[in-house]
Amino acid sequence: MKASKTELQKKYKDFQKLKLNLDLTRGKPSAEQLNLANSLMTNLSGAKSYKLNDVDIRNYGEIDGLPDAKKLGSAFLGIKPSNVIANGTSSLNLMAAMMQTLYFRGNGDLAWKERKKISILCPVPGFDRHFSLCEEMGINMISVPLTGDGPDMDLVEDIVKKDKSVRGIICVPKHSNPTGETYSQEVVRRLAKLPKLGSKDFMIFYDNAYAVHDFSKSKKLANIYKLCEQFKTTNNISLFASTSKVTMAGSGLAFIGGSDKTLKNFLSYFSKIIVGSDKVNQARHVKFLKDSTALKKHMEKLSVLIKPKFDIVESYLSKLPEGIAQWSMPTGGYFVSFTAKPGKASKIYKLCFEAGLKLTPVGATFPYGKDPDNQNLRLSPTQVKNSDLKKSMEIFTLAVLLSE
Repeated sequence: MKASKTELQKKYKDFQKLKLNLDLTRGKPSAEQLNLANSLMTNLSGAKSYKLNDVDIRNYGEIDGLPDAKKLGSAFLGIKPSNVIANGTSSLNLMAAMMQTLYFRGNGDLAWKERKKISILCPVPGFDRHFSLCEEMGINMISVPLTGDGPDMDLVEDIVKKDKSVRGIICVPKHSNPTGETYSQEVVRRLAKLPKLGSKDFMIFYDNAYAVHDFSKSKKLANIYKLCEQFKTTNNISLFASTSKVTMAGSGLAFIGGSDKTLKNFLSYFSKIIVGSDKVNQARHVKFLKDSTALKKHMEKLSVLIKPKFDIVESYLSKLPEGIAQWSMPTGGYFVSFTAKPGKASKIYKLCFEAGLKLTPVGATFPYGKDPDNQNLRLSPTQVKNSDLKKSMEIFTLAVLLSE
């Protein structure tokens, strides 16, 4: 039997009385996930030698990373180890450094600082940290919609042909944040060819943050670098990945990949601000994730912990009346994208907040924090306990119903 408005309001007030403090704001790993990598804390203790790849891991140097760490990075990026740099803990830091490289040095053309306007295409809904990085650097962001198979490439290609200020596109190609979609083979092919339509220094920022994060049978992502080799656009792509959500979010490994020319240009800038890489952490990870088999087994353990949380989210959302909203049903990654009716997102957000549930702010999944239709909300279920997740989803669905 369908609950009346009065019954829904009473239930909502009952939640308010509980003074809850629930949080679905960020896609953080749970403590249980992090515990699976606890051996990283001790797996070098008692070592008889502190050398790996004939390098003393305690010392300066090897800005591009240890060979074995680069080999690990190649498993994430799908390119040769020689075309990988392993450095730092966050792929976002490496992306920022790549943007700074382009700002100060360019990429075979004028440096960005010498141009009047730099624009980047931003598929939406997208990753808020990408958008805040671009905004901080004064880069103009142009939104392009995601279709379920990746960005609308007809629109993307049209903009690149017409707008000479466009110098790149930012992509999360697998289990995209927050929609969960994986780009189709055709979209990846057109992305690889895209630089042919624009400026010669066009850059595809390819953030494959969830490359190995499947928890159900997932669509296979085409290897964009191989396609770039076919189209002779390898100097126009930089690939990023990390182990942040594979091992320990605060001390993972980050990777950037690209052509010899791209990486040489990058290192010419990066070497001015970094004196080496954290080879101790690289050695820990190489010992823990020693090969593709070990990586696969570890990700399978993570999926056992993660999938039930997405099942909980789906079980609550599926009870909403037909036509009231749409949402993603991801097969991997860390987020569910919820699309309410236009104009409703801010009301749902406010109702959740006043009942003790924090959500990612409305607009965060769009450039400049502005959702033009006020309808997208991002749910991040991984960190909270299942019991708290159920309470969170009960409040969320109640807020959706009360927003009508």
